[in-house]
Amino acid sequence: MAVQIQKVLSAAIKKEAEDIILTVGRPPCLRLGNSLENLDTKVLEPADTTGLMKSITPERNQQELQEKGSTDFGFAFEDRARFRVALFRQSGHICIVLRLIPWEIRTFEELGLDINIQELLYKPRGLILVTGPTGSGKTTTLATMIDHINNNRKVHVLTIEDPIEYTHDHKKSVISQRQIGSDVPDMTEALRRALRQAPDVILVGEMRDLESTRLAISAAETGHLVLSTVHTQSAQNTVDRIIDEFPPNQQEQIRSQLADALLAVLSQTLLPRKKEEGMVAAFEILLVTSAVRNLIREKKTFRIDSVIQTSRNKGMQLLDDHLLELYRQGVIKRTDVLTRARYSEEIAKSLKEVG
Repeated sequence: MAVQIQKVLSAAIKKEAEDIILTVGRPPCLRLGNSLENLDTKVLEPADTTGLMKSITPERNQQELQEKGSTDFGFAFEDRARFRVALFRQSGHICIVLRLIPWEIRTFEELGLDINIQELLYKPRGLILVTGPTGSGKTTTLATMIDHINNNRKVHVLTIEDPIEYTHDHKKSVISQRQIGSDVPDMTEALRRALRQAPDVILVGEMRDLESTRLAISAAETGHLVLSTVHTQSAQNTVDRIIDEFPPNQQEQIRSQLADALLAVLSQTLLPRKKEEGMVAAFEILLVTSAVRNLIREKKTFRIDSVIQTSRNKGMQLLDDHLLELYRQGVIKRTDVLTRARYSEEIAKSLKEVG
């Protein structure tokens, strides 16, 4: 009996799974927290994954899979959820990974972010970066920010995504969502055209290469609020990574531009809750003050952690401090604190003091 995609998607929604993995030689598999759980169905065969792929994949993406061996897209399942899909070939067979994107967009309170971040969303210009590894909830945080702007500001928001995950209705704002591949060929082209499309706020799904990074920073300099993501694991690392991406003869200029444009860096990670199902986010928050701008200009980014540590009264926090706070509150496990902390030896000492 063939596995039906509708039943798999329904099971994932019911169990609030993060991911669905469909691969040959194993039943459909759900990621629940830090573990994988098989659905009670048959072991998938090559014909099953091919059939499941064809049932959800647009023709354009099927062609890209054929030509390049992988493709990504998003789709809505009835009115219950959206899914971000990664298709790829492995051992000659098709593998499908679907990330569940709930319809409900979370609030700042649900994410655990305070008023300081909300206030930045009223700035007329500047760059806000949300960073972290794959699967750390960056897209969810950006969706919350866009939804807050949509509910409170009368502006034109232009999003450039690959693929579109959360969809936004027009509220106080006008929302234009462009998908790479179907609405525009690539990220660089989308950013080049963006400034002619009268946006006040631009969401760049990911600053993935030198040119998209350059264009995003330029847009933030020239009177636009730009939100984007970078695959880095701390605020200091984010600044260094962006600068190091450029050739040596351009780094002085980009250092100055970034110092002027950057408003905040949120570095986040997701951890399983200790006593209940679901995940909780831990954040490192850098709010860019004049002192931080000077550190960026003067090539002293190694001092950024110290500034964050001494600026808790301004709304900043180090990731390790937030992990420790969540542990003290009984939200997360000790082992998760140790594995996610940036400075494991120091956090181990702090955990001993906490008991």
